Amino acid sequence: MFYLFFVDDWNGSGPLFADVNVFRYITFRAGGAVMTALLICFLLGRRVIDFLRASQGKGQPIRSDGPESHLLEKKGTPTMGGVMILGALLASTLLWARLDNSFVWIVVLVTMGFGAIGFADDLAKVRKYTTAGVSARVRLLAGFSIAAAAAVWATAATPEDLRFQLAFPVLKDTLLYLWWLFIPFAMLVIVGAANAVNLTDGLDGLATVPVMIAGMCFGMISYFVGNAIFADYLQLHFVPGTGEISVFCAALIGAGLGFLWYNAPPAMVFMGDTGSLSLGGALGAIAVVTKHEIVLAIIGGLFVVETLSVIIQVAYFKRTGKRVFLMAPIHHHFEKKGWKEPTIVIRFWIISVILAIIGLATLKLR
Repeated sequence: MFYLFFVDDWNGSGPLFADVNVFRYITFRAGGAVMTALLICFLLGRRVIDFLRASQGKGQPIRSDGPESHLLEKKGTPTMGGVMILGALLASTLLWARLDNSFVWIVVLVTMGFGAIGFADDLAKVRKYTTAGVSARVRLLAGFSIAAAAAVWATAATPEDLRFQLAFPVLKDTLLYLWWLFIPFAMLVIVGAANAVNLTDGLDGLATVPVMIAGMCFGMISYFVGNAIFADYLQLHFVPGTGEISVFCAALIGAGLGFLWYNAPPAMVFMGDTGSLSLGGALGAIAVVTKHEIVLAIIGGLFVVETLSVIIQVAYFKRTGKRVFLMAPIHHHFEKKGWKEPTIVIRFWIISVILAIIGLATLKLR
């Protein structure tokens, strides 16, 4: 919106206000997005938490088959704190990003769509005070519907020479033409990322920081991919317009930092599916529009491992009646082994940083 007021040409008569050149720069607006989202969380966070606590009463239902400490330490903590993240993220993006950019709206559509799915799931859990919310079938159907709309839109907005193409990290000139199969592939990336972050969100701050790390990485990637000079220097596939996604990623980081202030152990509020599904979906959508779907699996490797631990556990148990892990997702396995929650969380954060460095290194190794 600020770009519209200070830079955009209104009907050929120039900007609405005096031309302020600094608003032309994505880097400046990204910095403004970080601080705006962070400030919104700081100003409204306590009020949101108080409202959630008053309206939910018993707070988030705790799994009876989960780690015993959770029944004592986390009982009564309100959930749906993702509304704080989504509110700050949306407001900051609308203020600082260019609103005539299709890619921005694609990512916003996915974020808010998956946020709505998560909100419905959290609401069902709180009202019935059960860990079973909206059925998995309904959630997946809604998620794939949103992902399909985003995939079609993103494909249409992508330059024709990159449309339906899958890019590979390190291999600079290698593109795999998927034809119409690219649409279901993109849908799987978006839905898979949303559910992977959702599975990771099981300990205080565990998902929040890795999401911010991934957001920072994709903020850089989108800026490079959307800039012809940097894309040429790094030998990336140039996708005009994706640079504006950097502003969204910056807002995501600011909202994540603001939420972490209240979610740091011991958490005053959980993000719930409202936050985890929306943030995961956002990362998936950004990976699709920037043509870095495979790099997402590297940078978000922690989310991949968490998801694989659940898949392996379920498949092996159905086949043999035995378990590979003491409990899945894998962060609960380490809890069962006696690791303290802060130890697990911080070590997983370290792993996320290492994977982020590896993911970013692929931009230059070509």
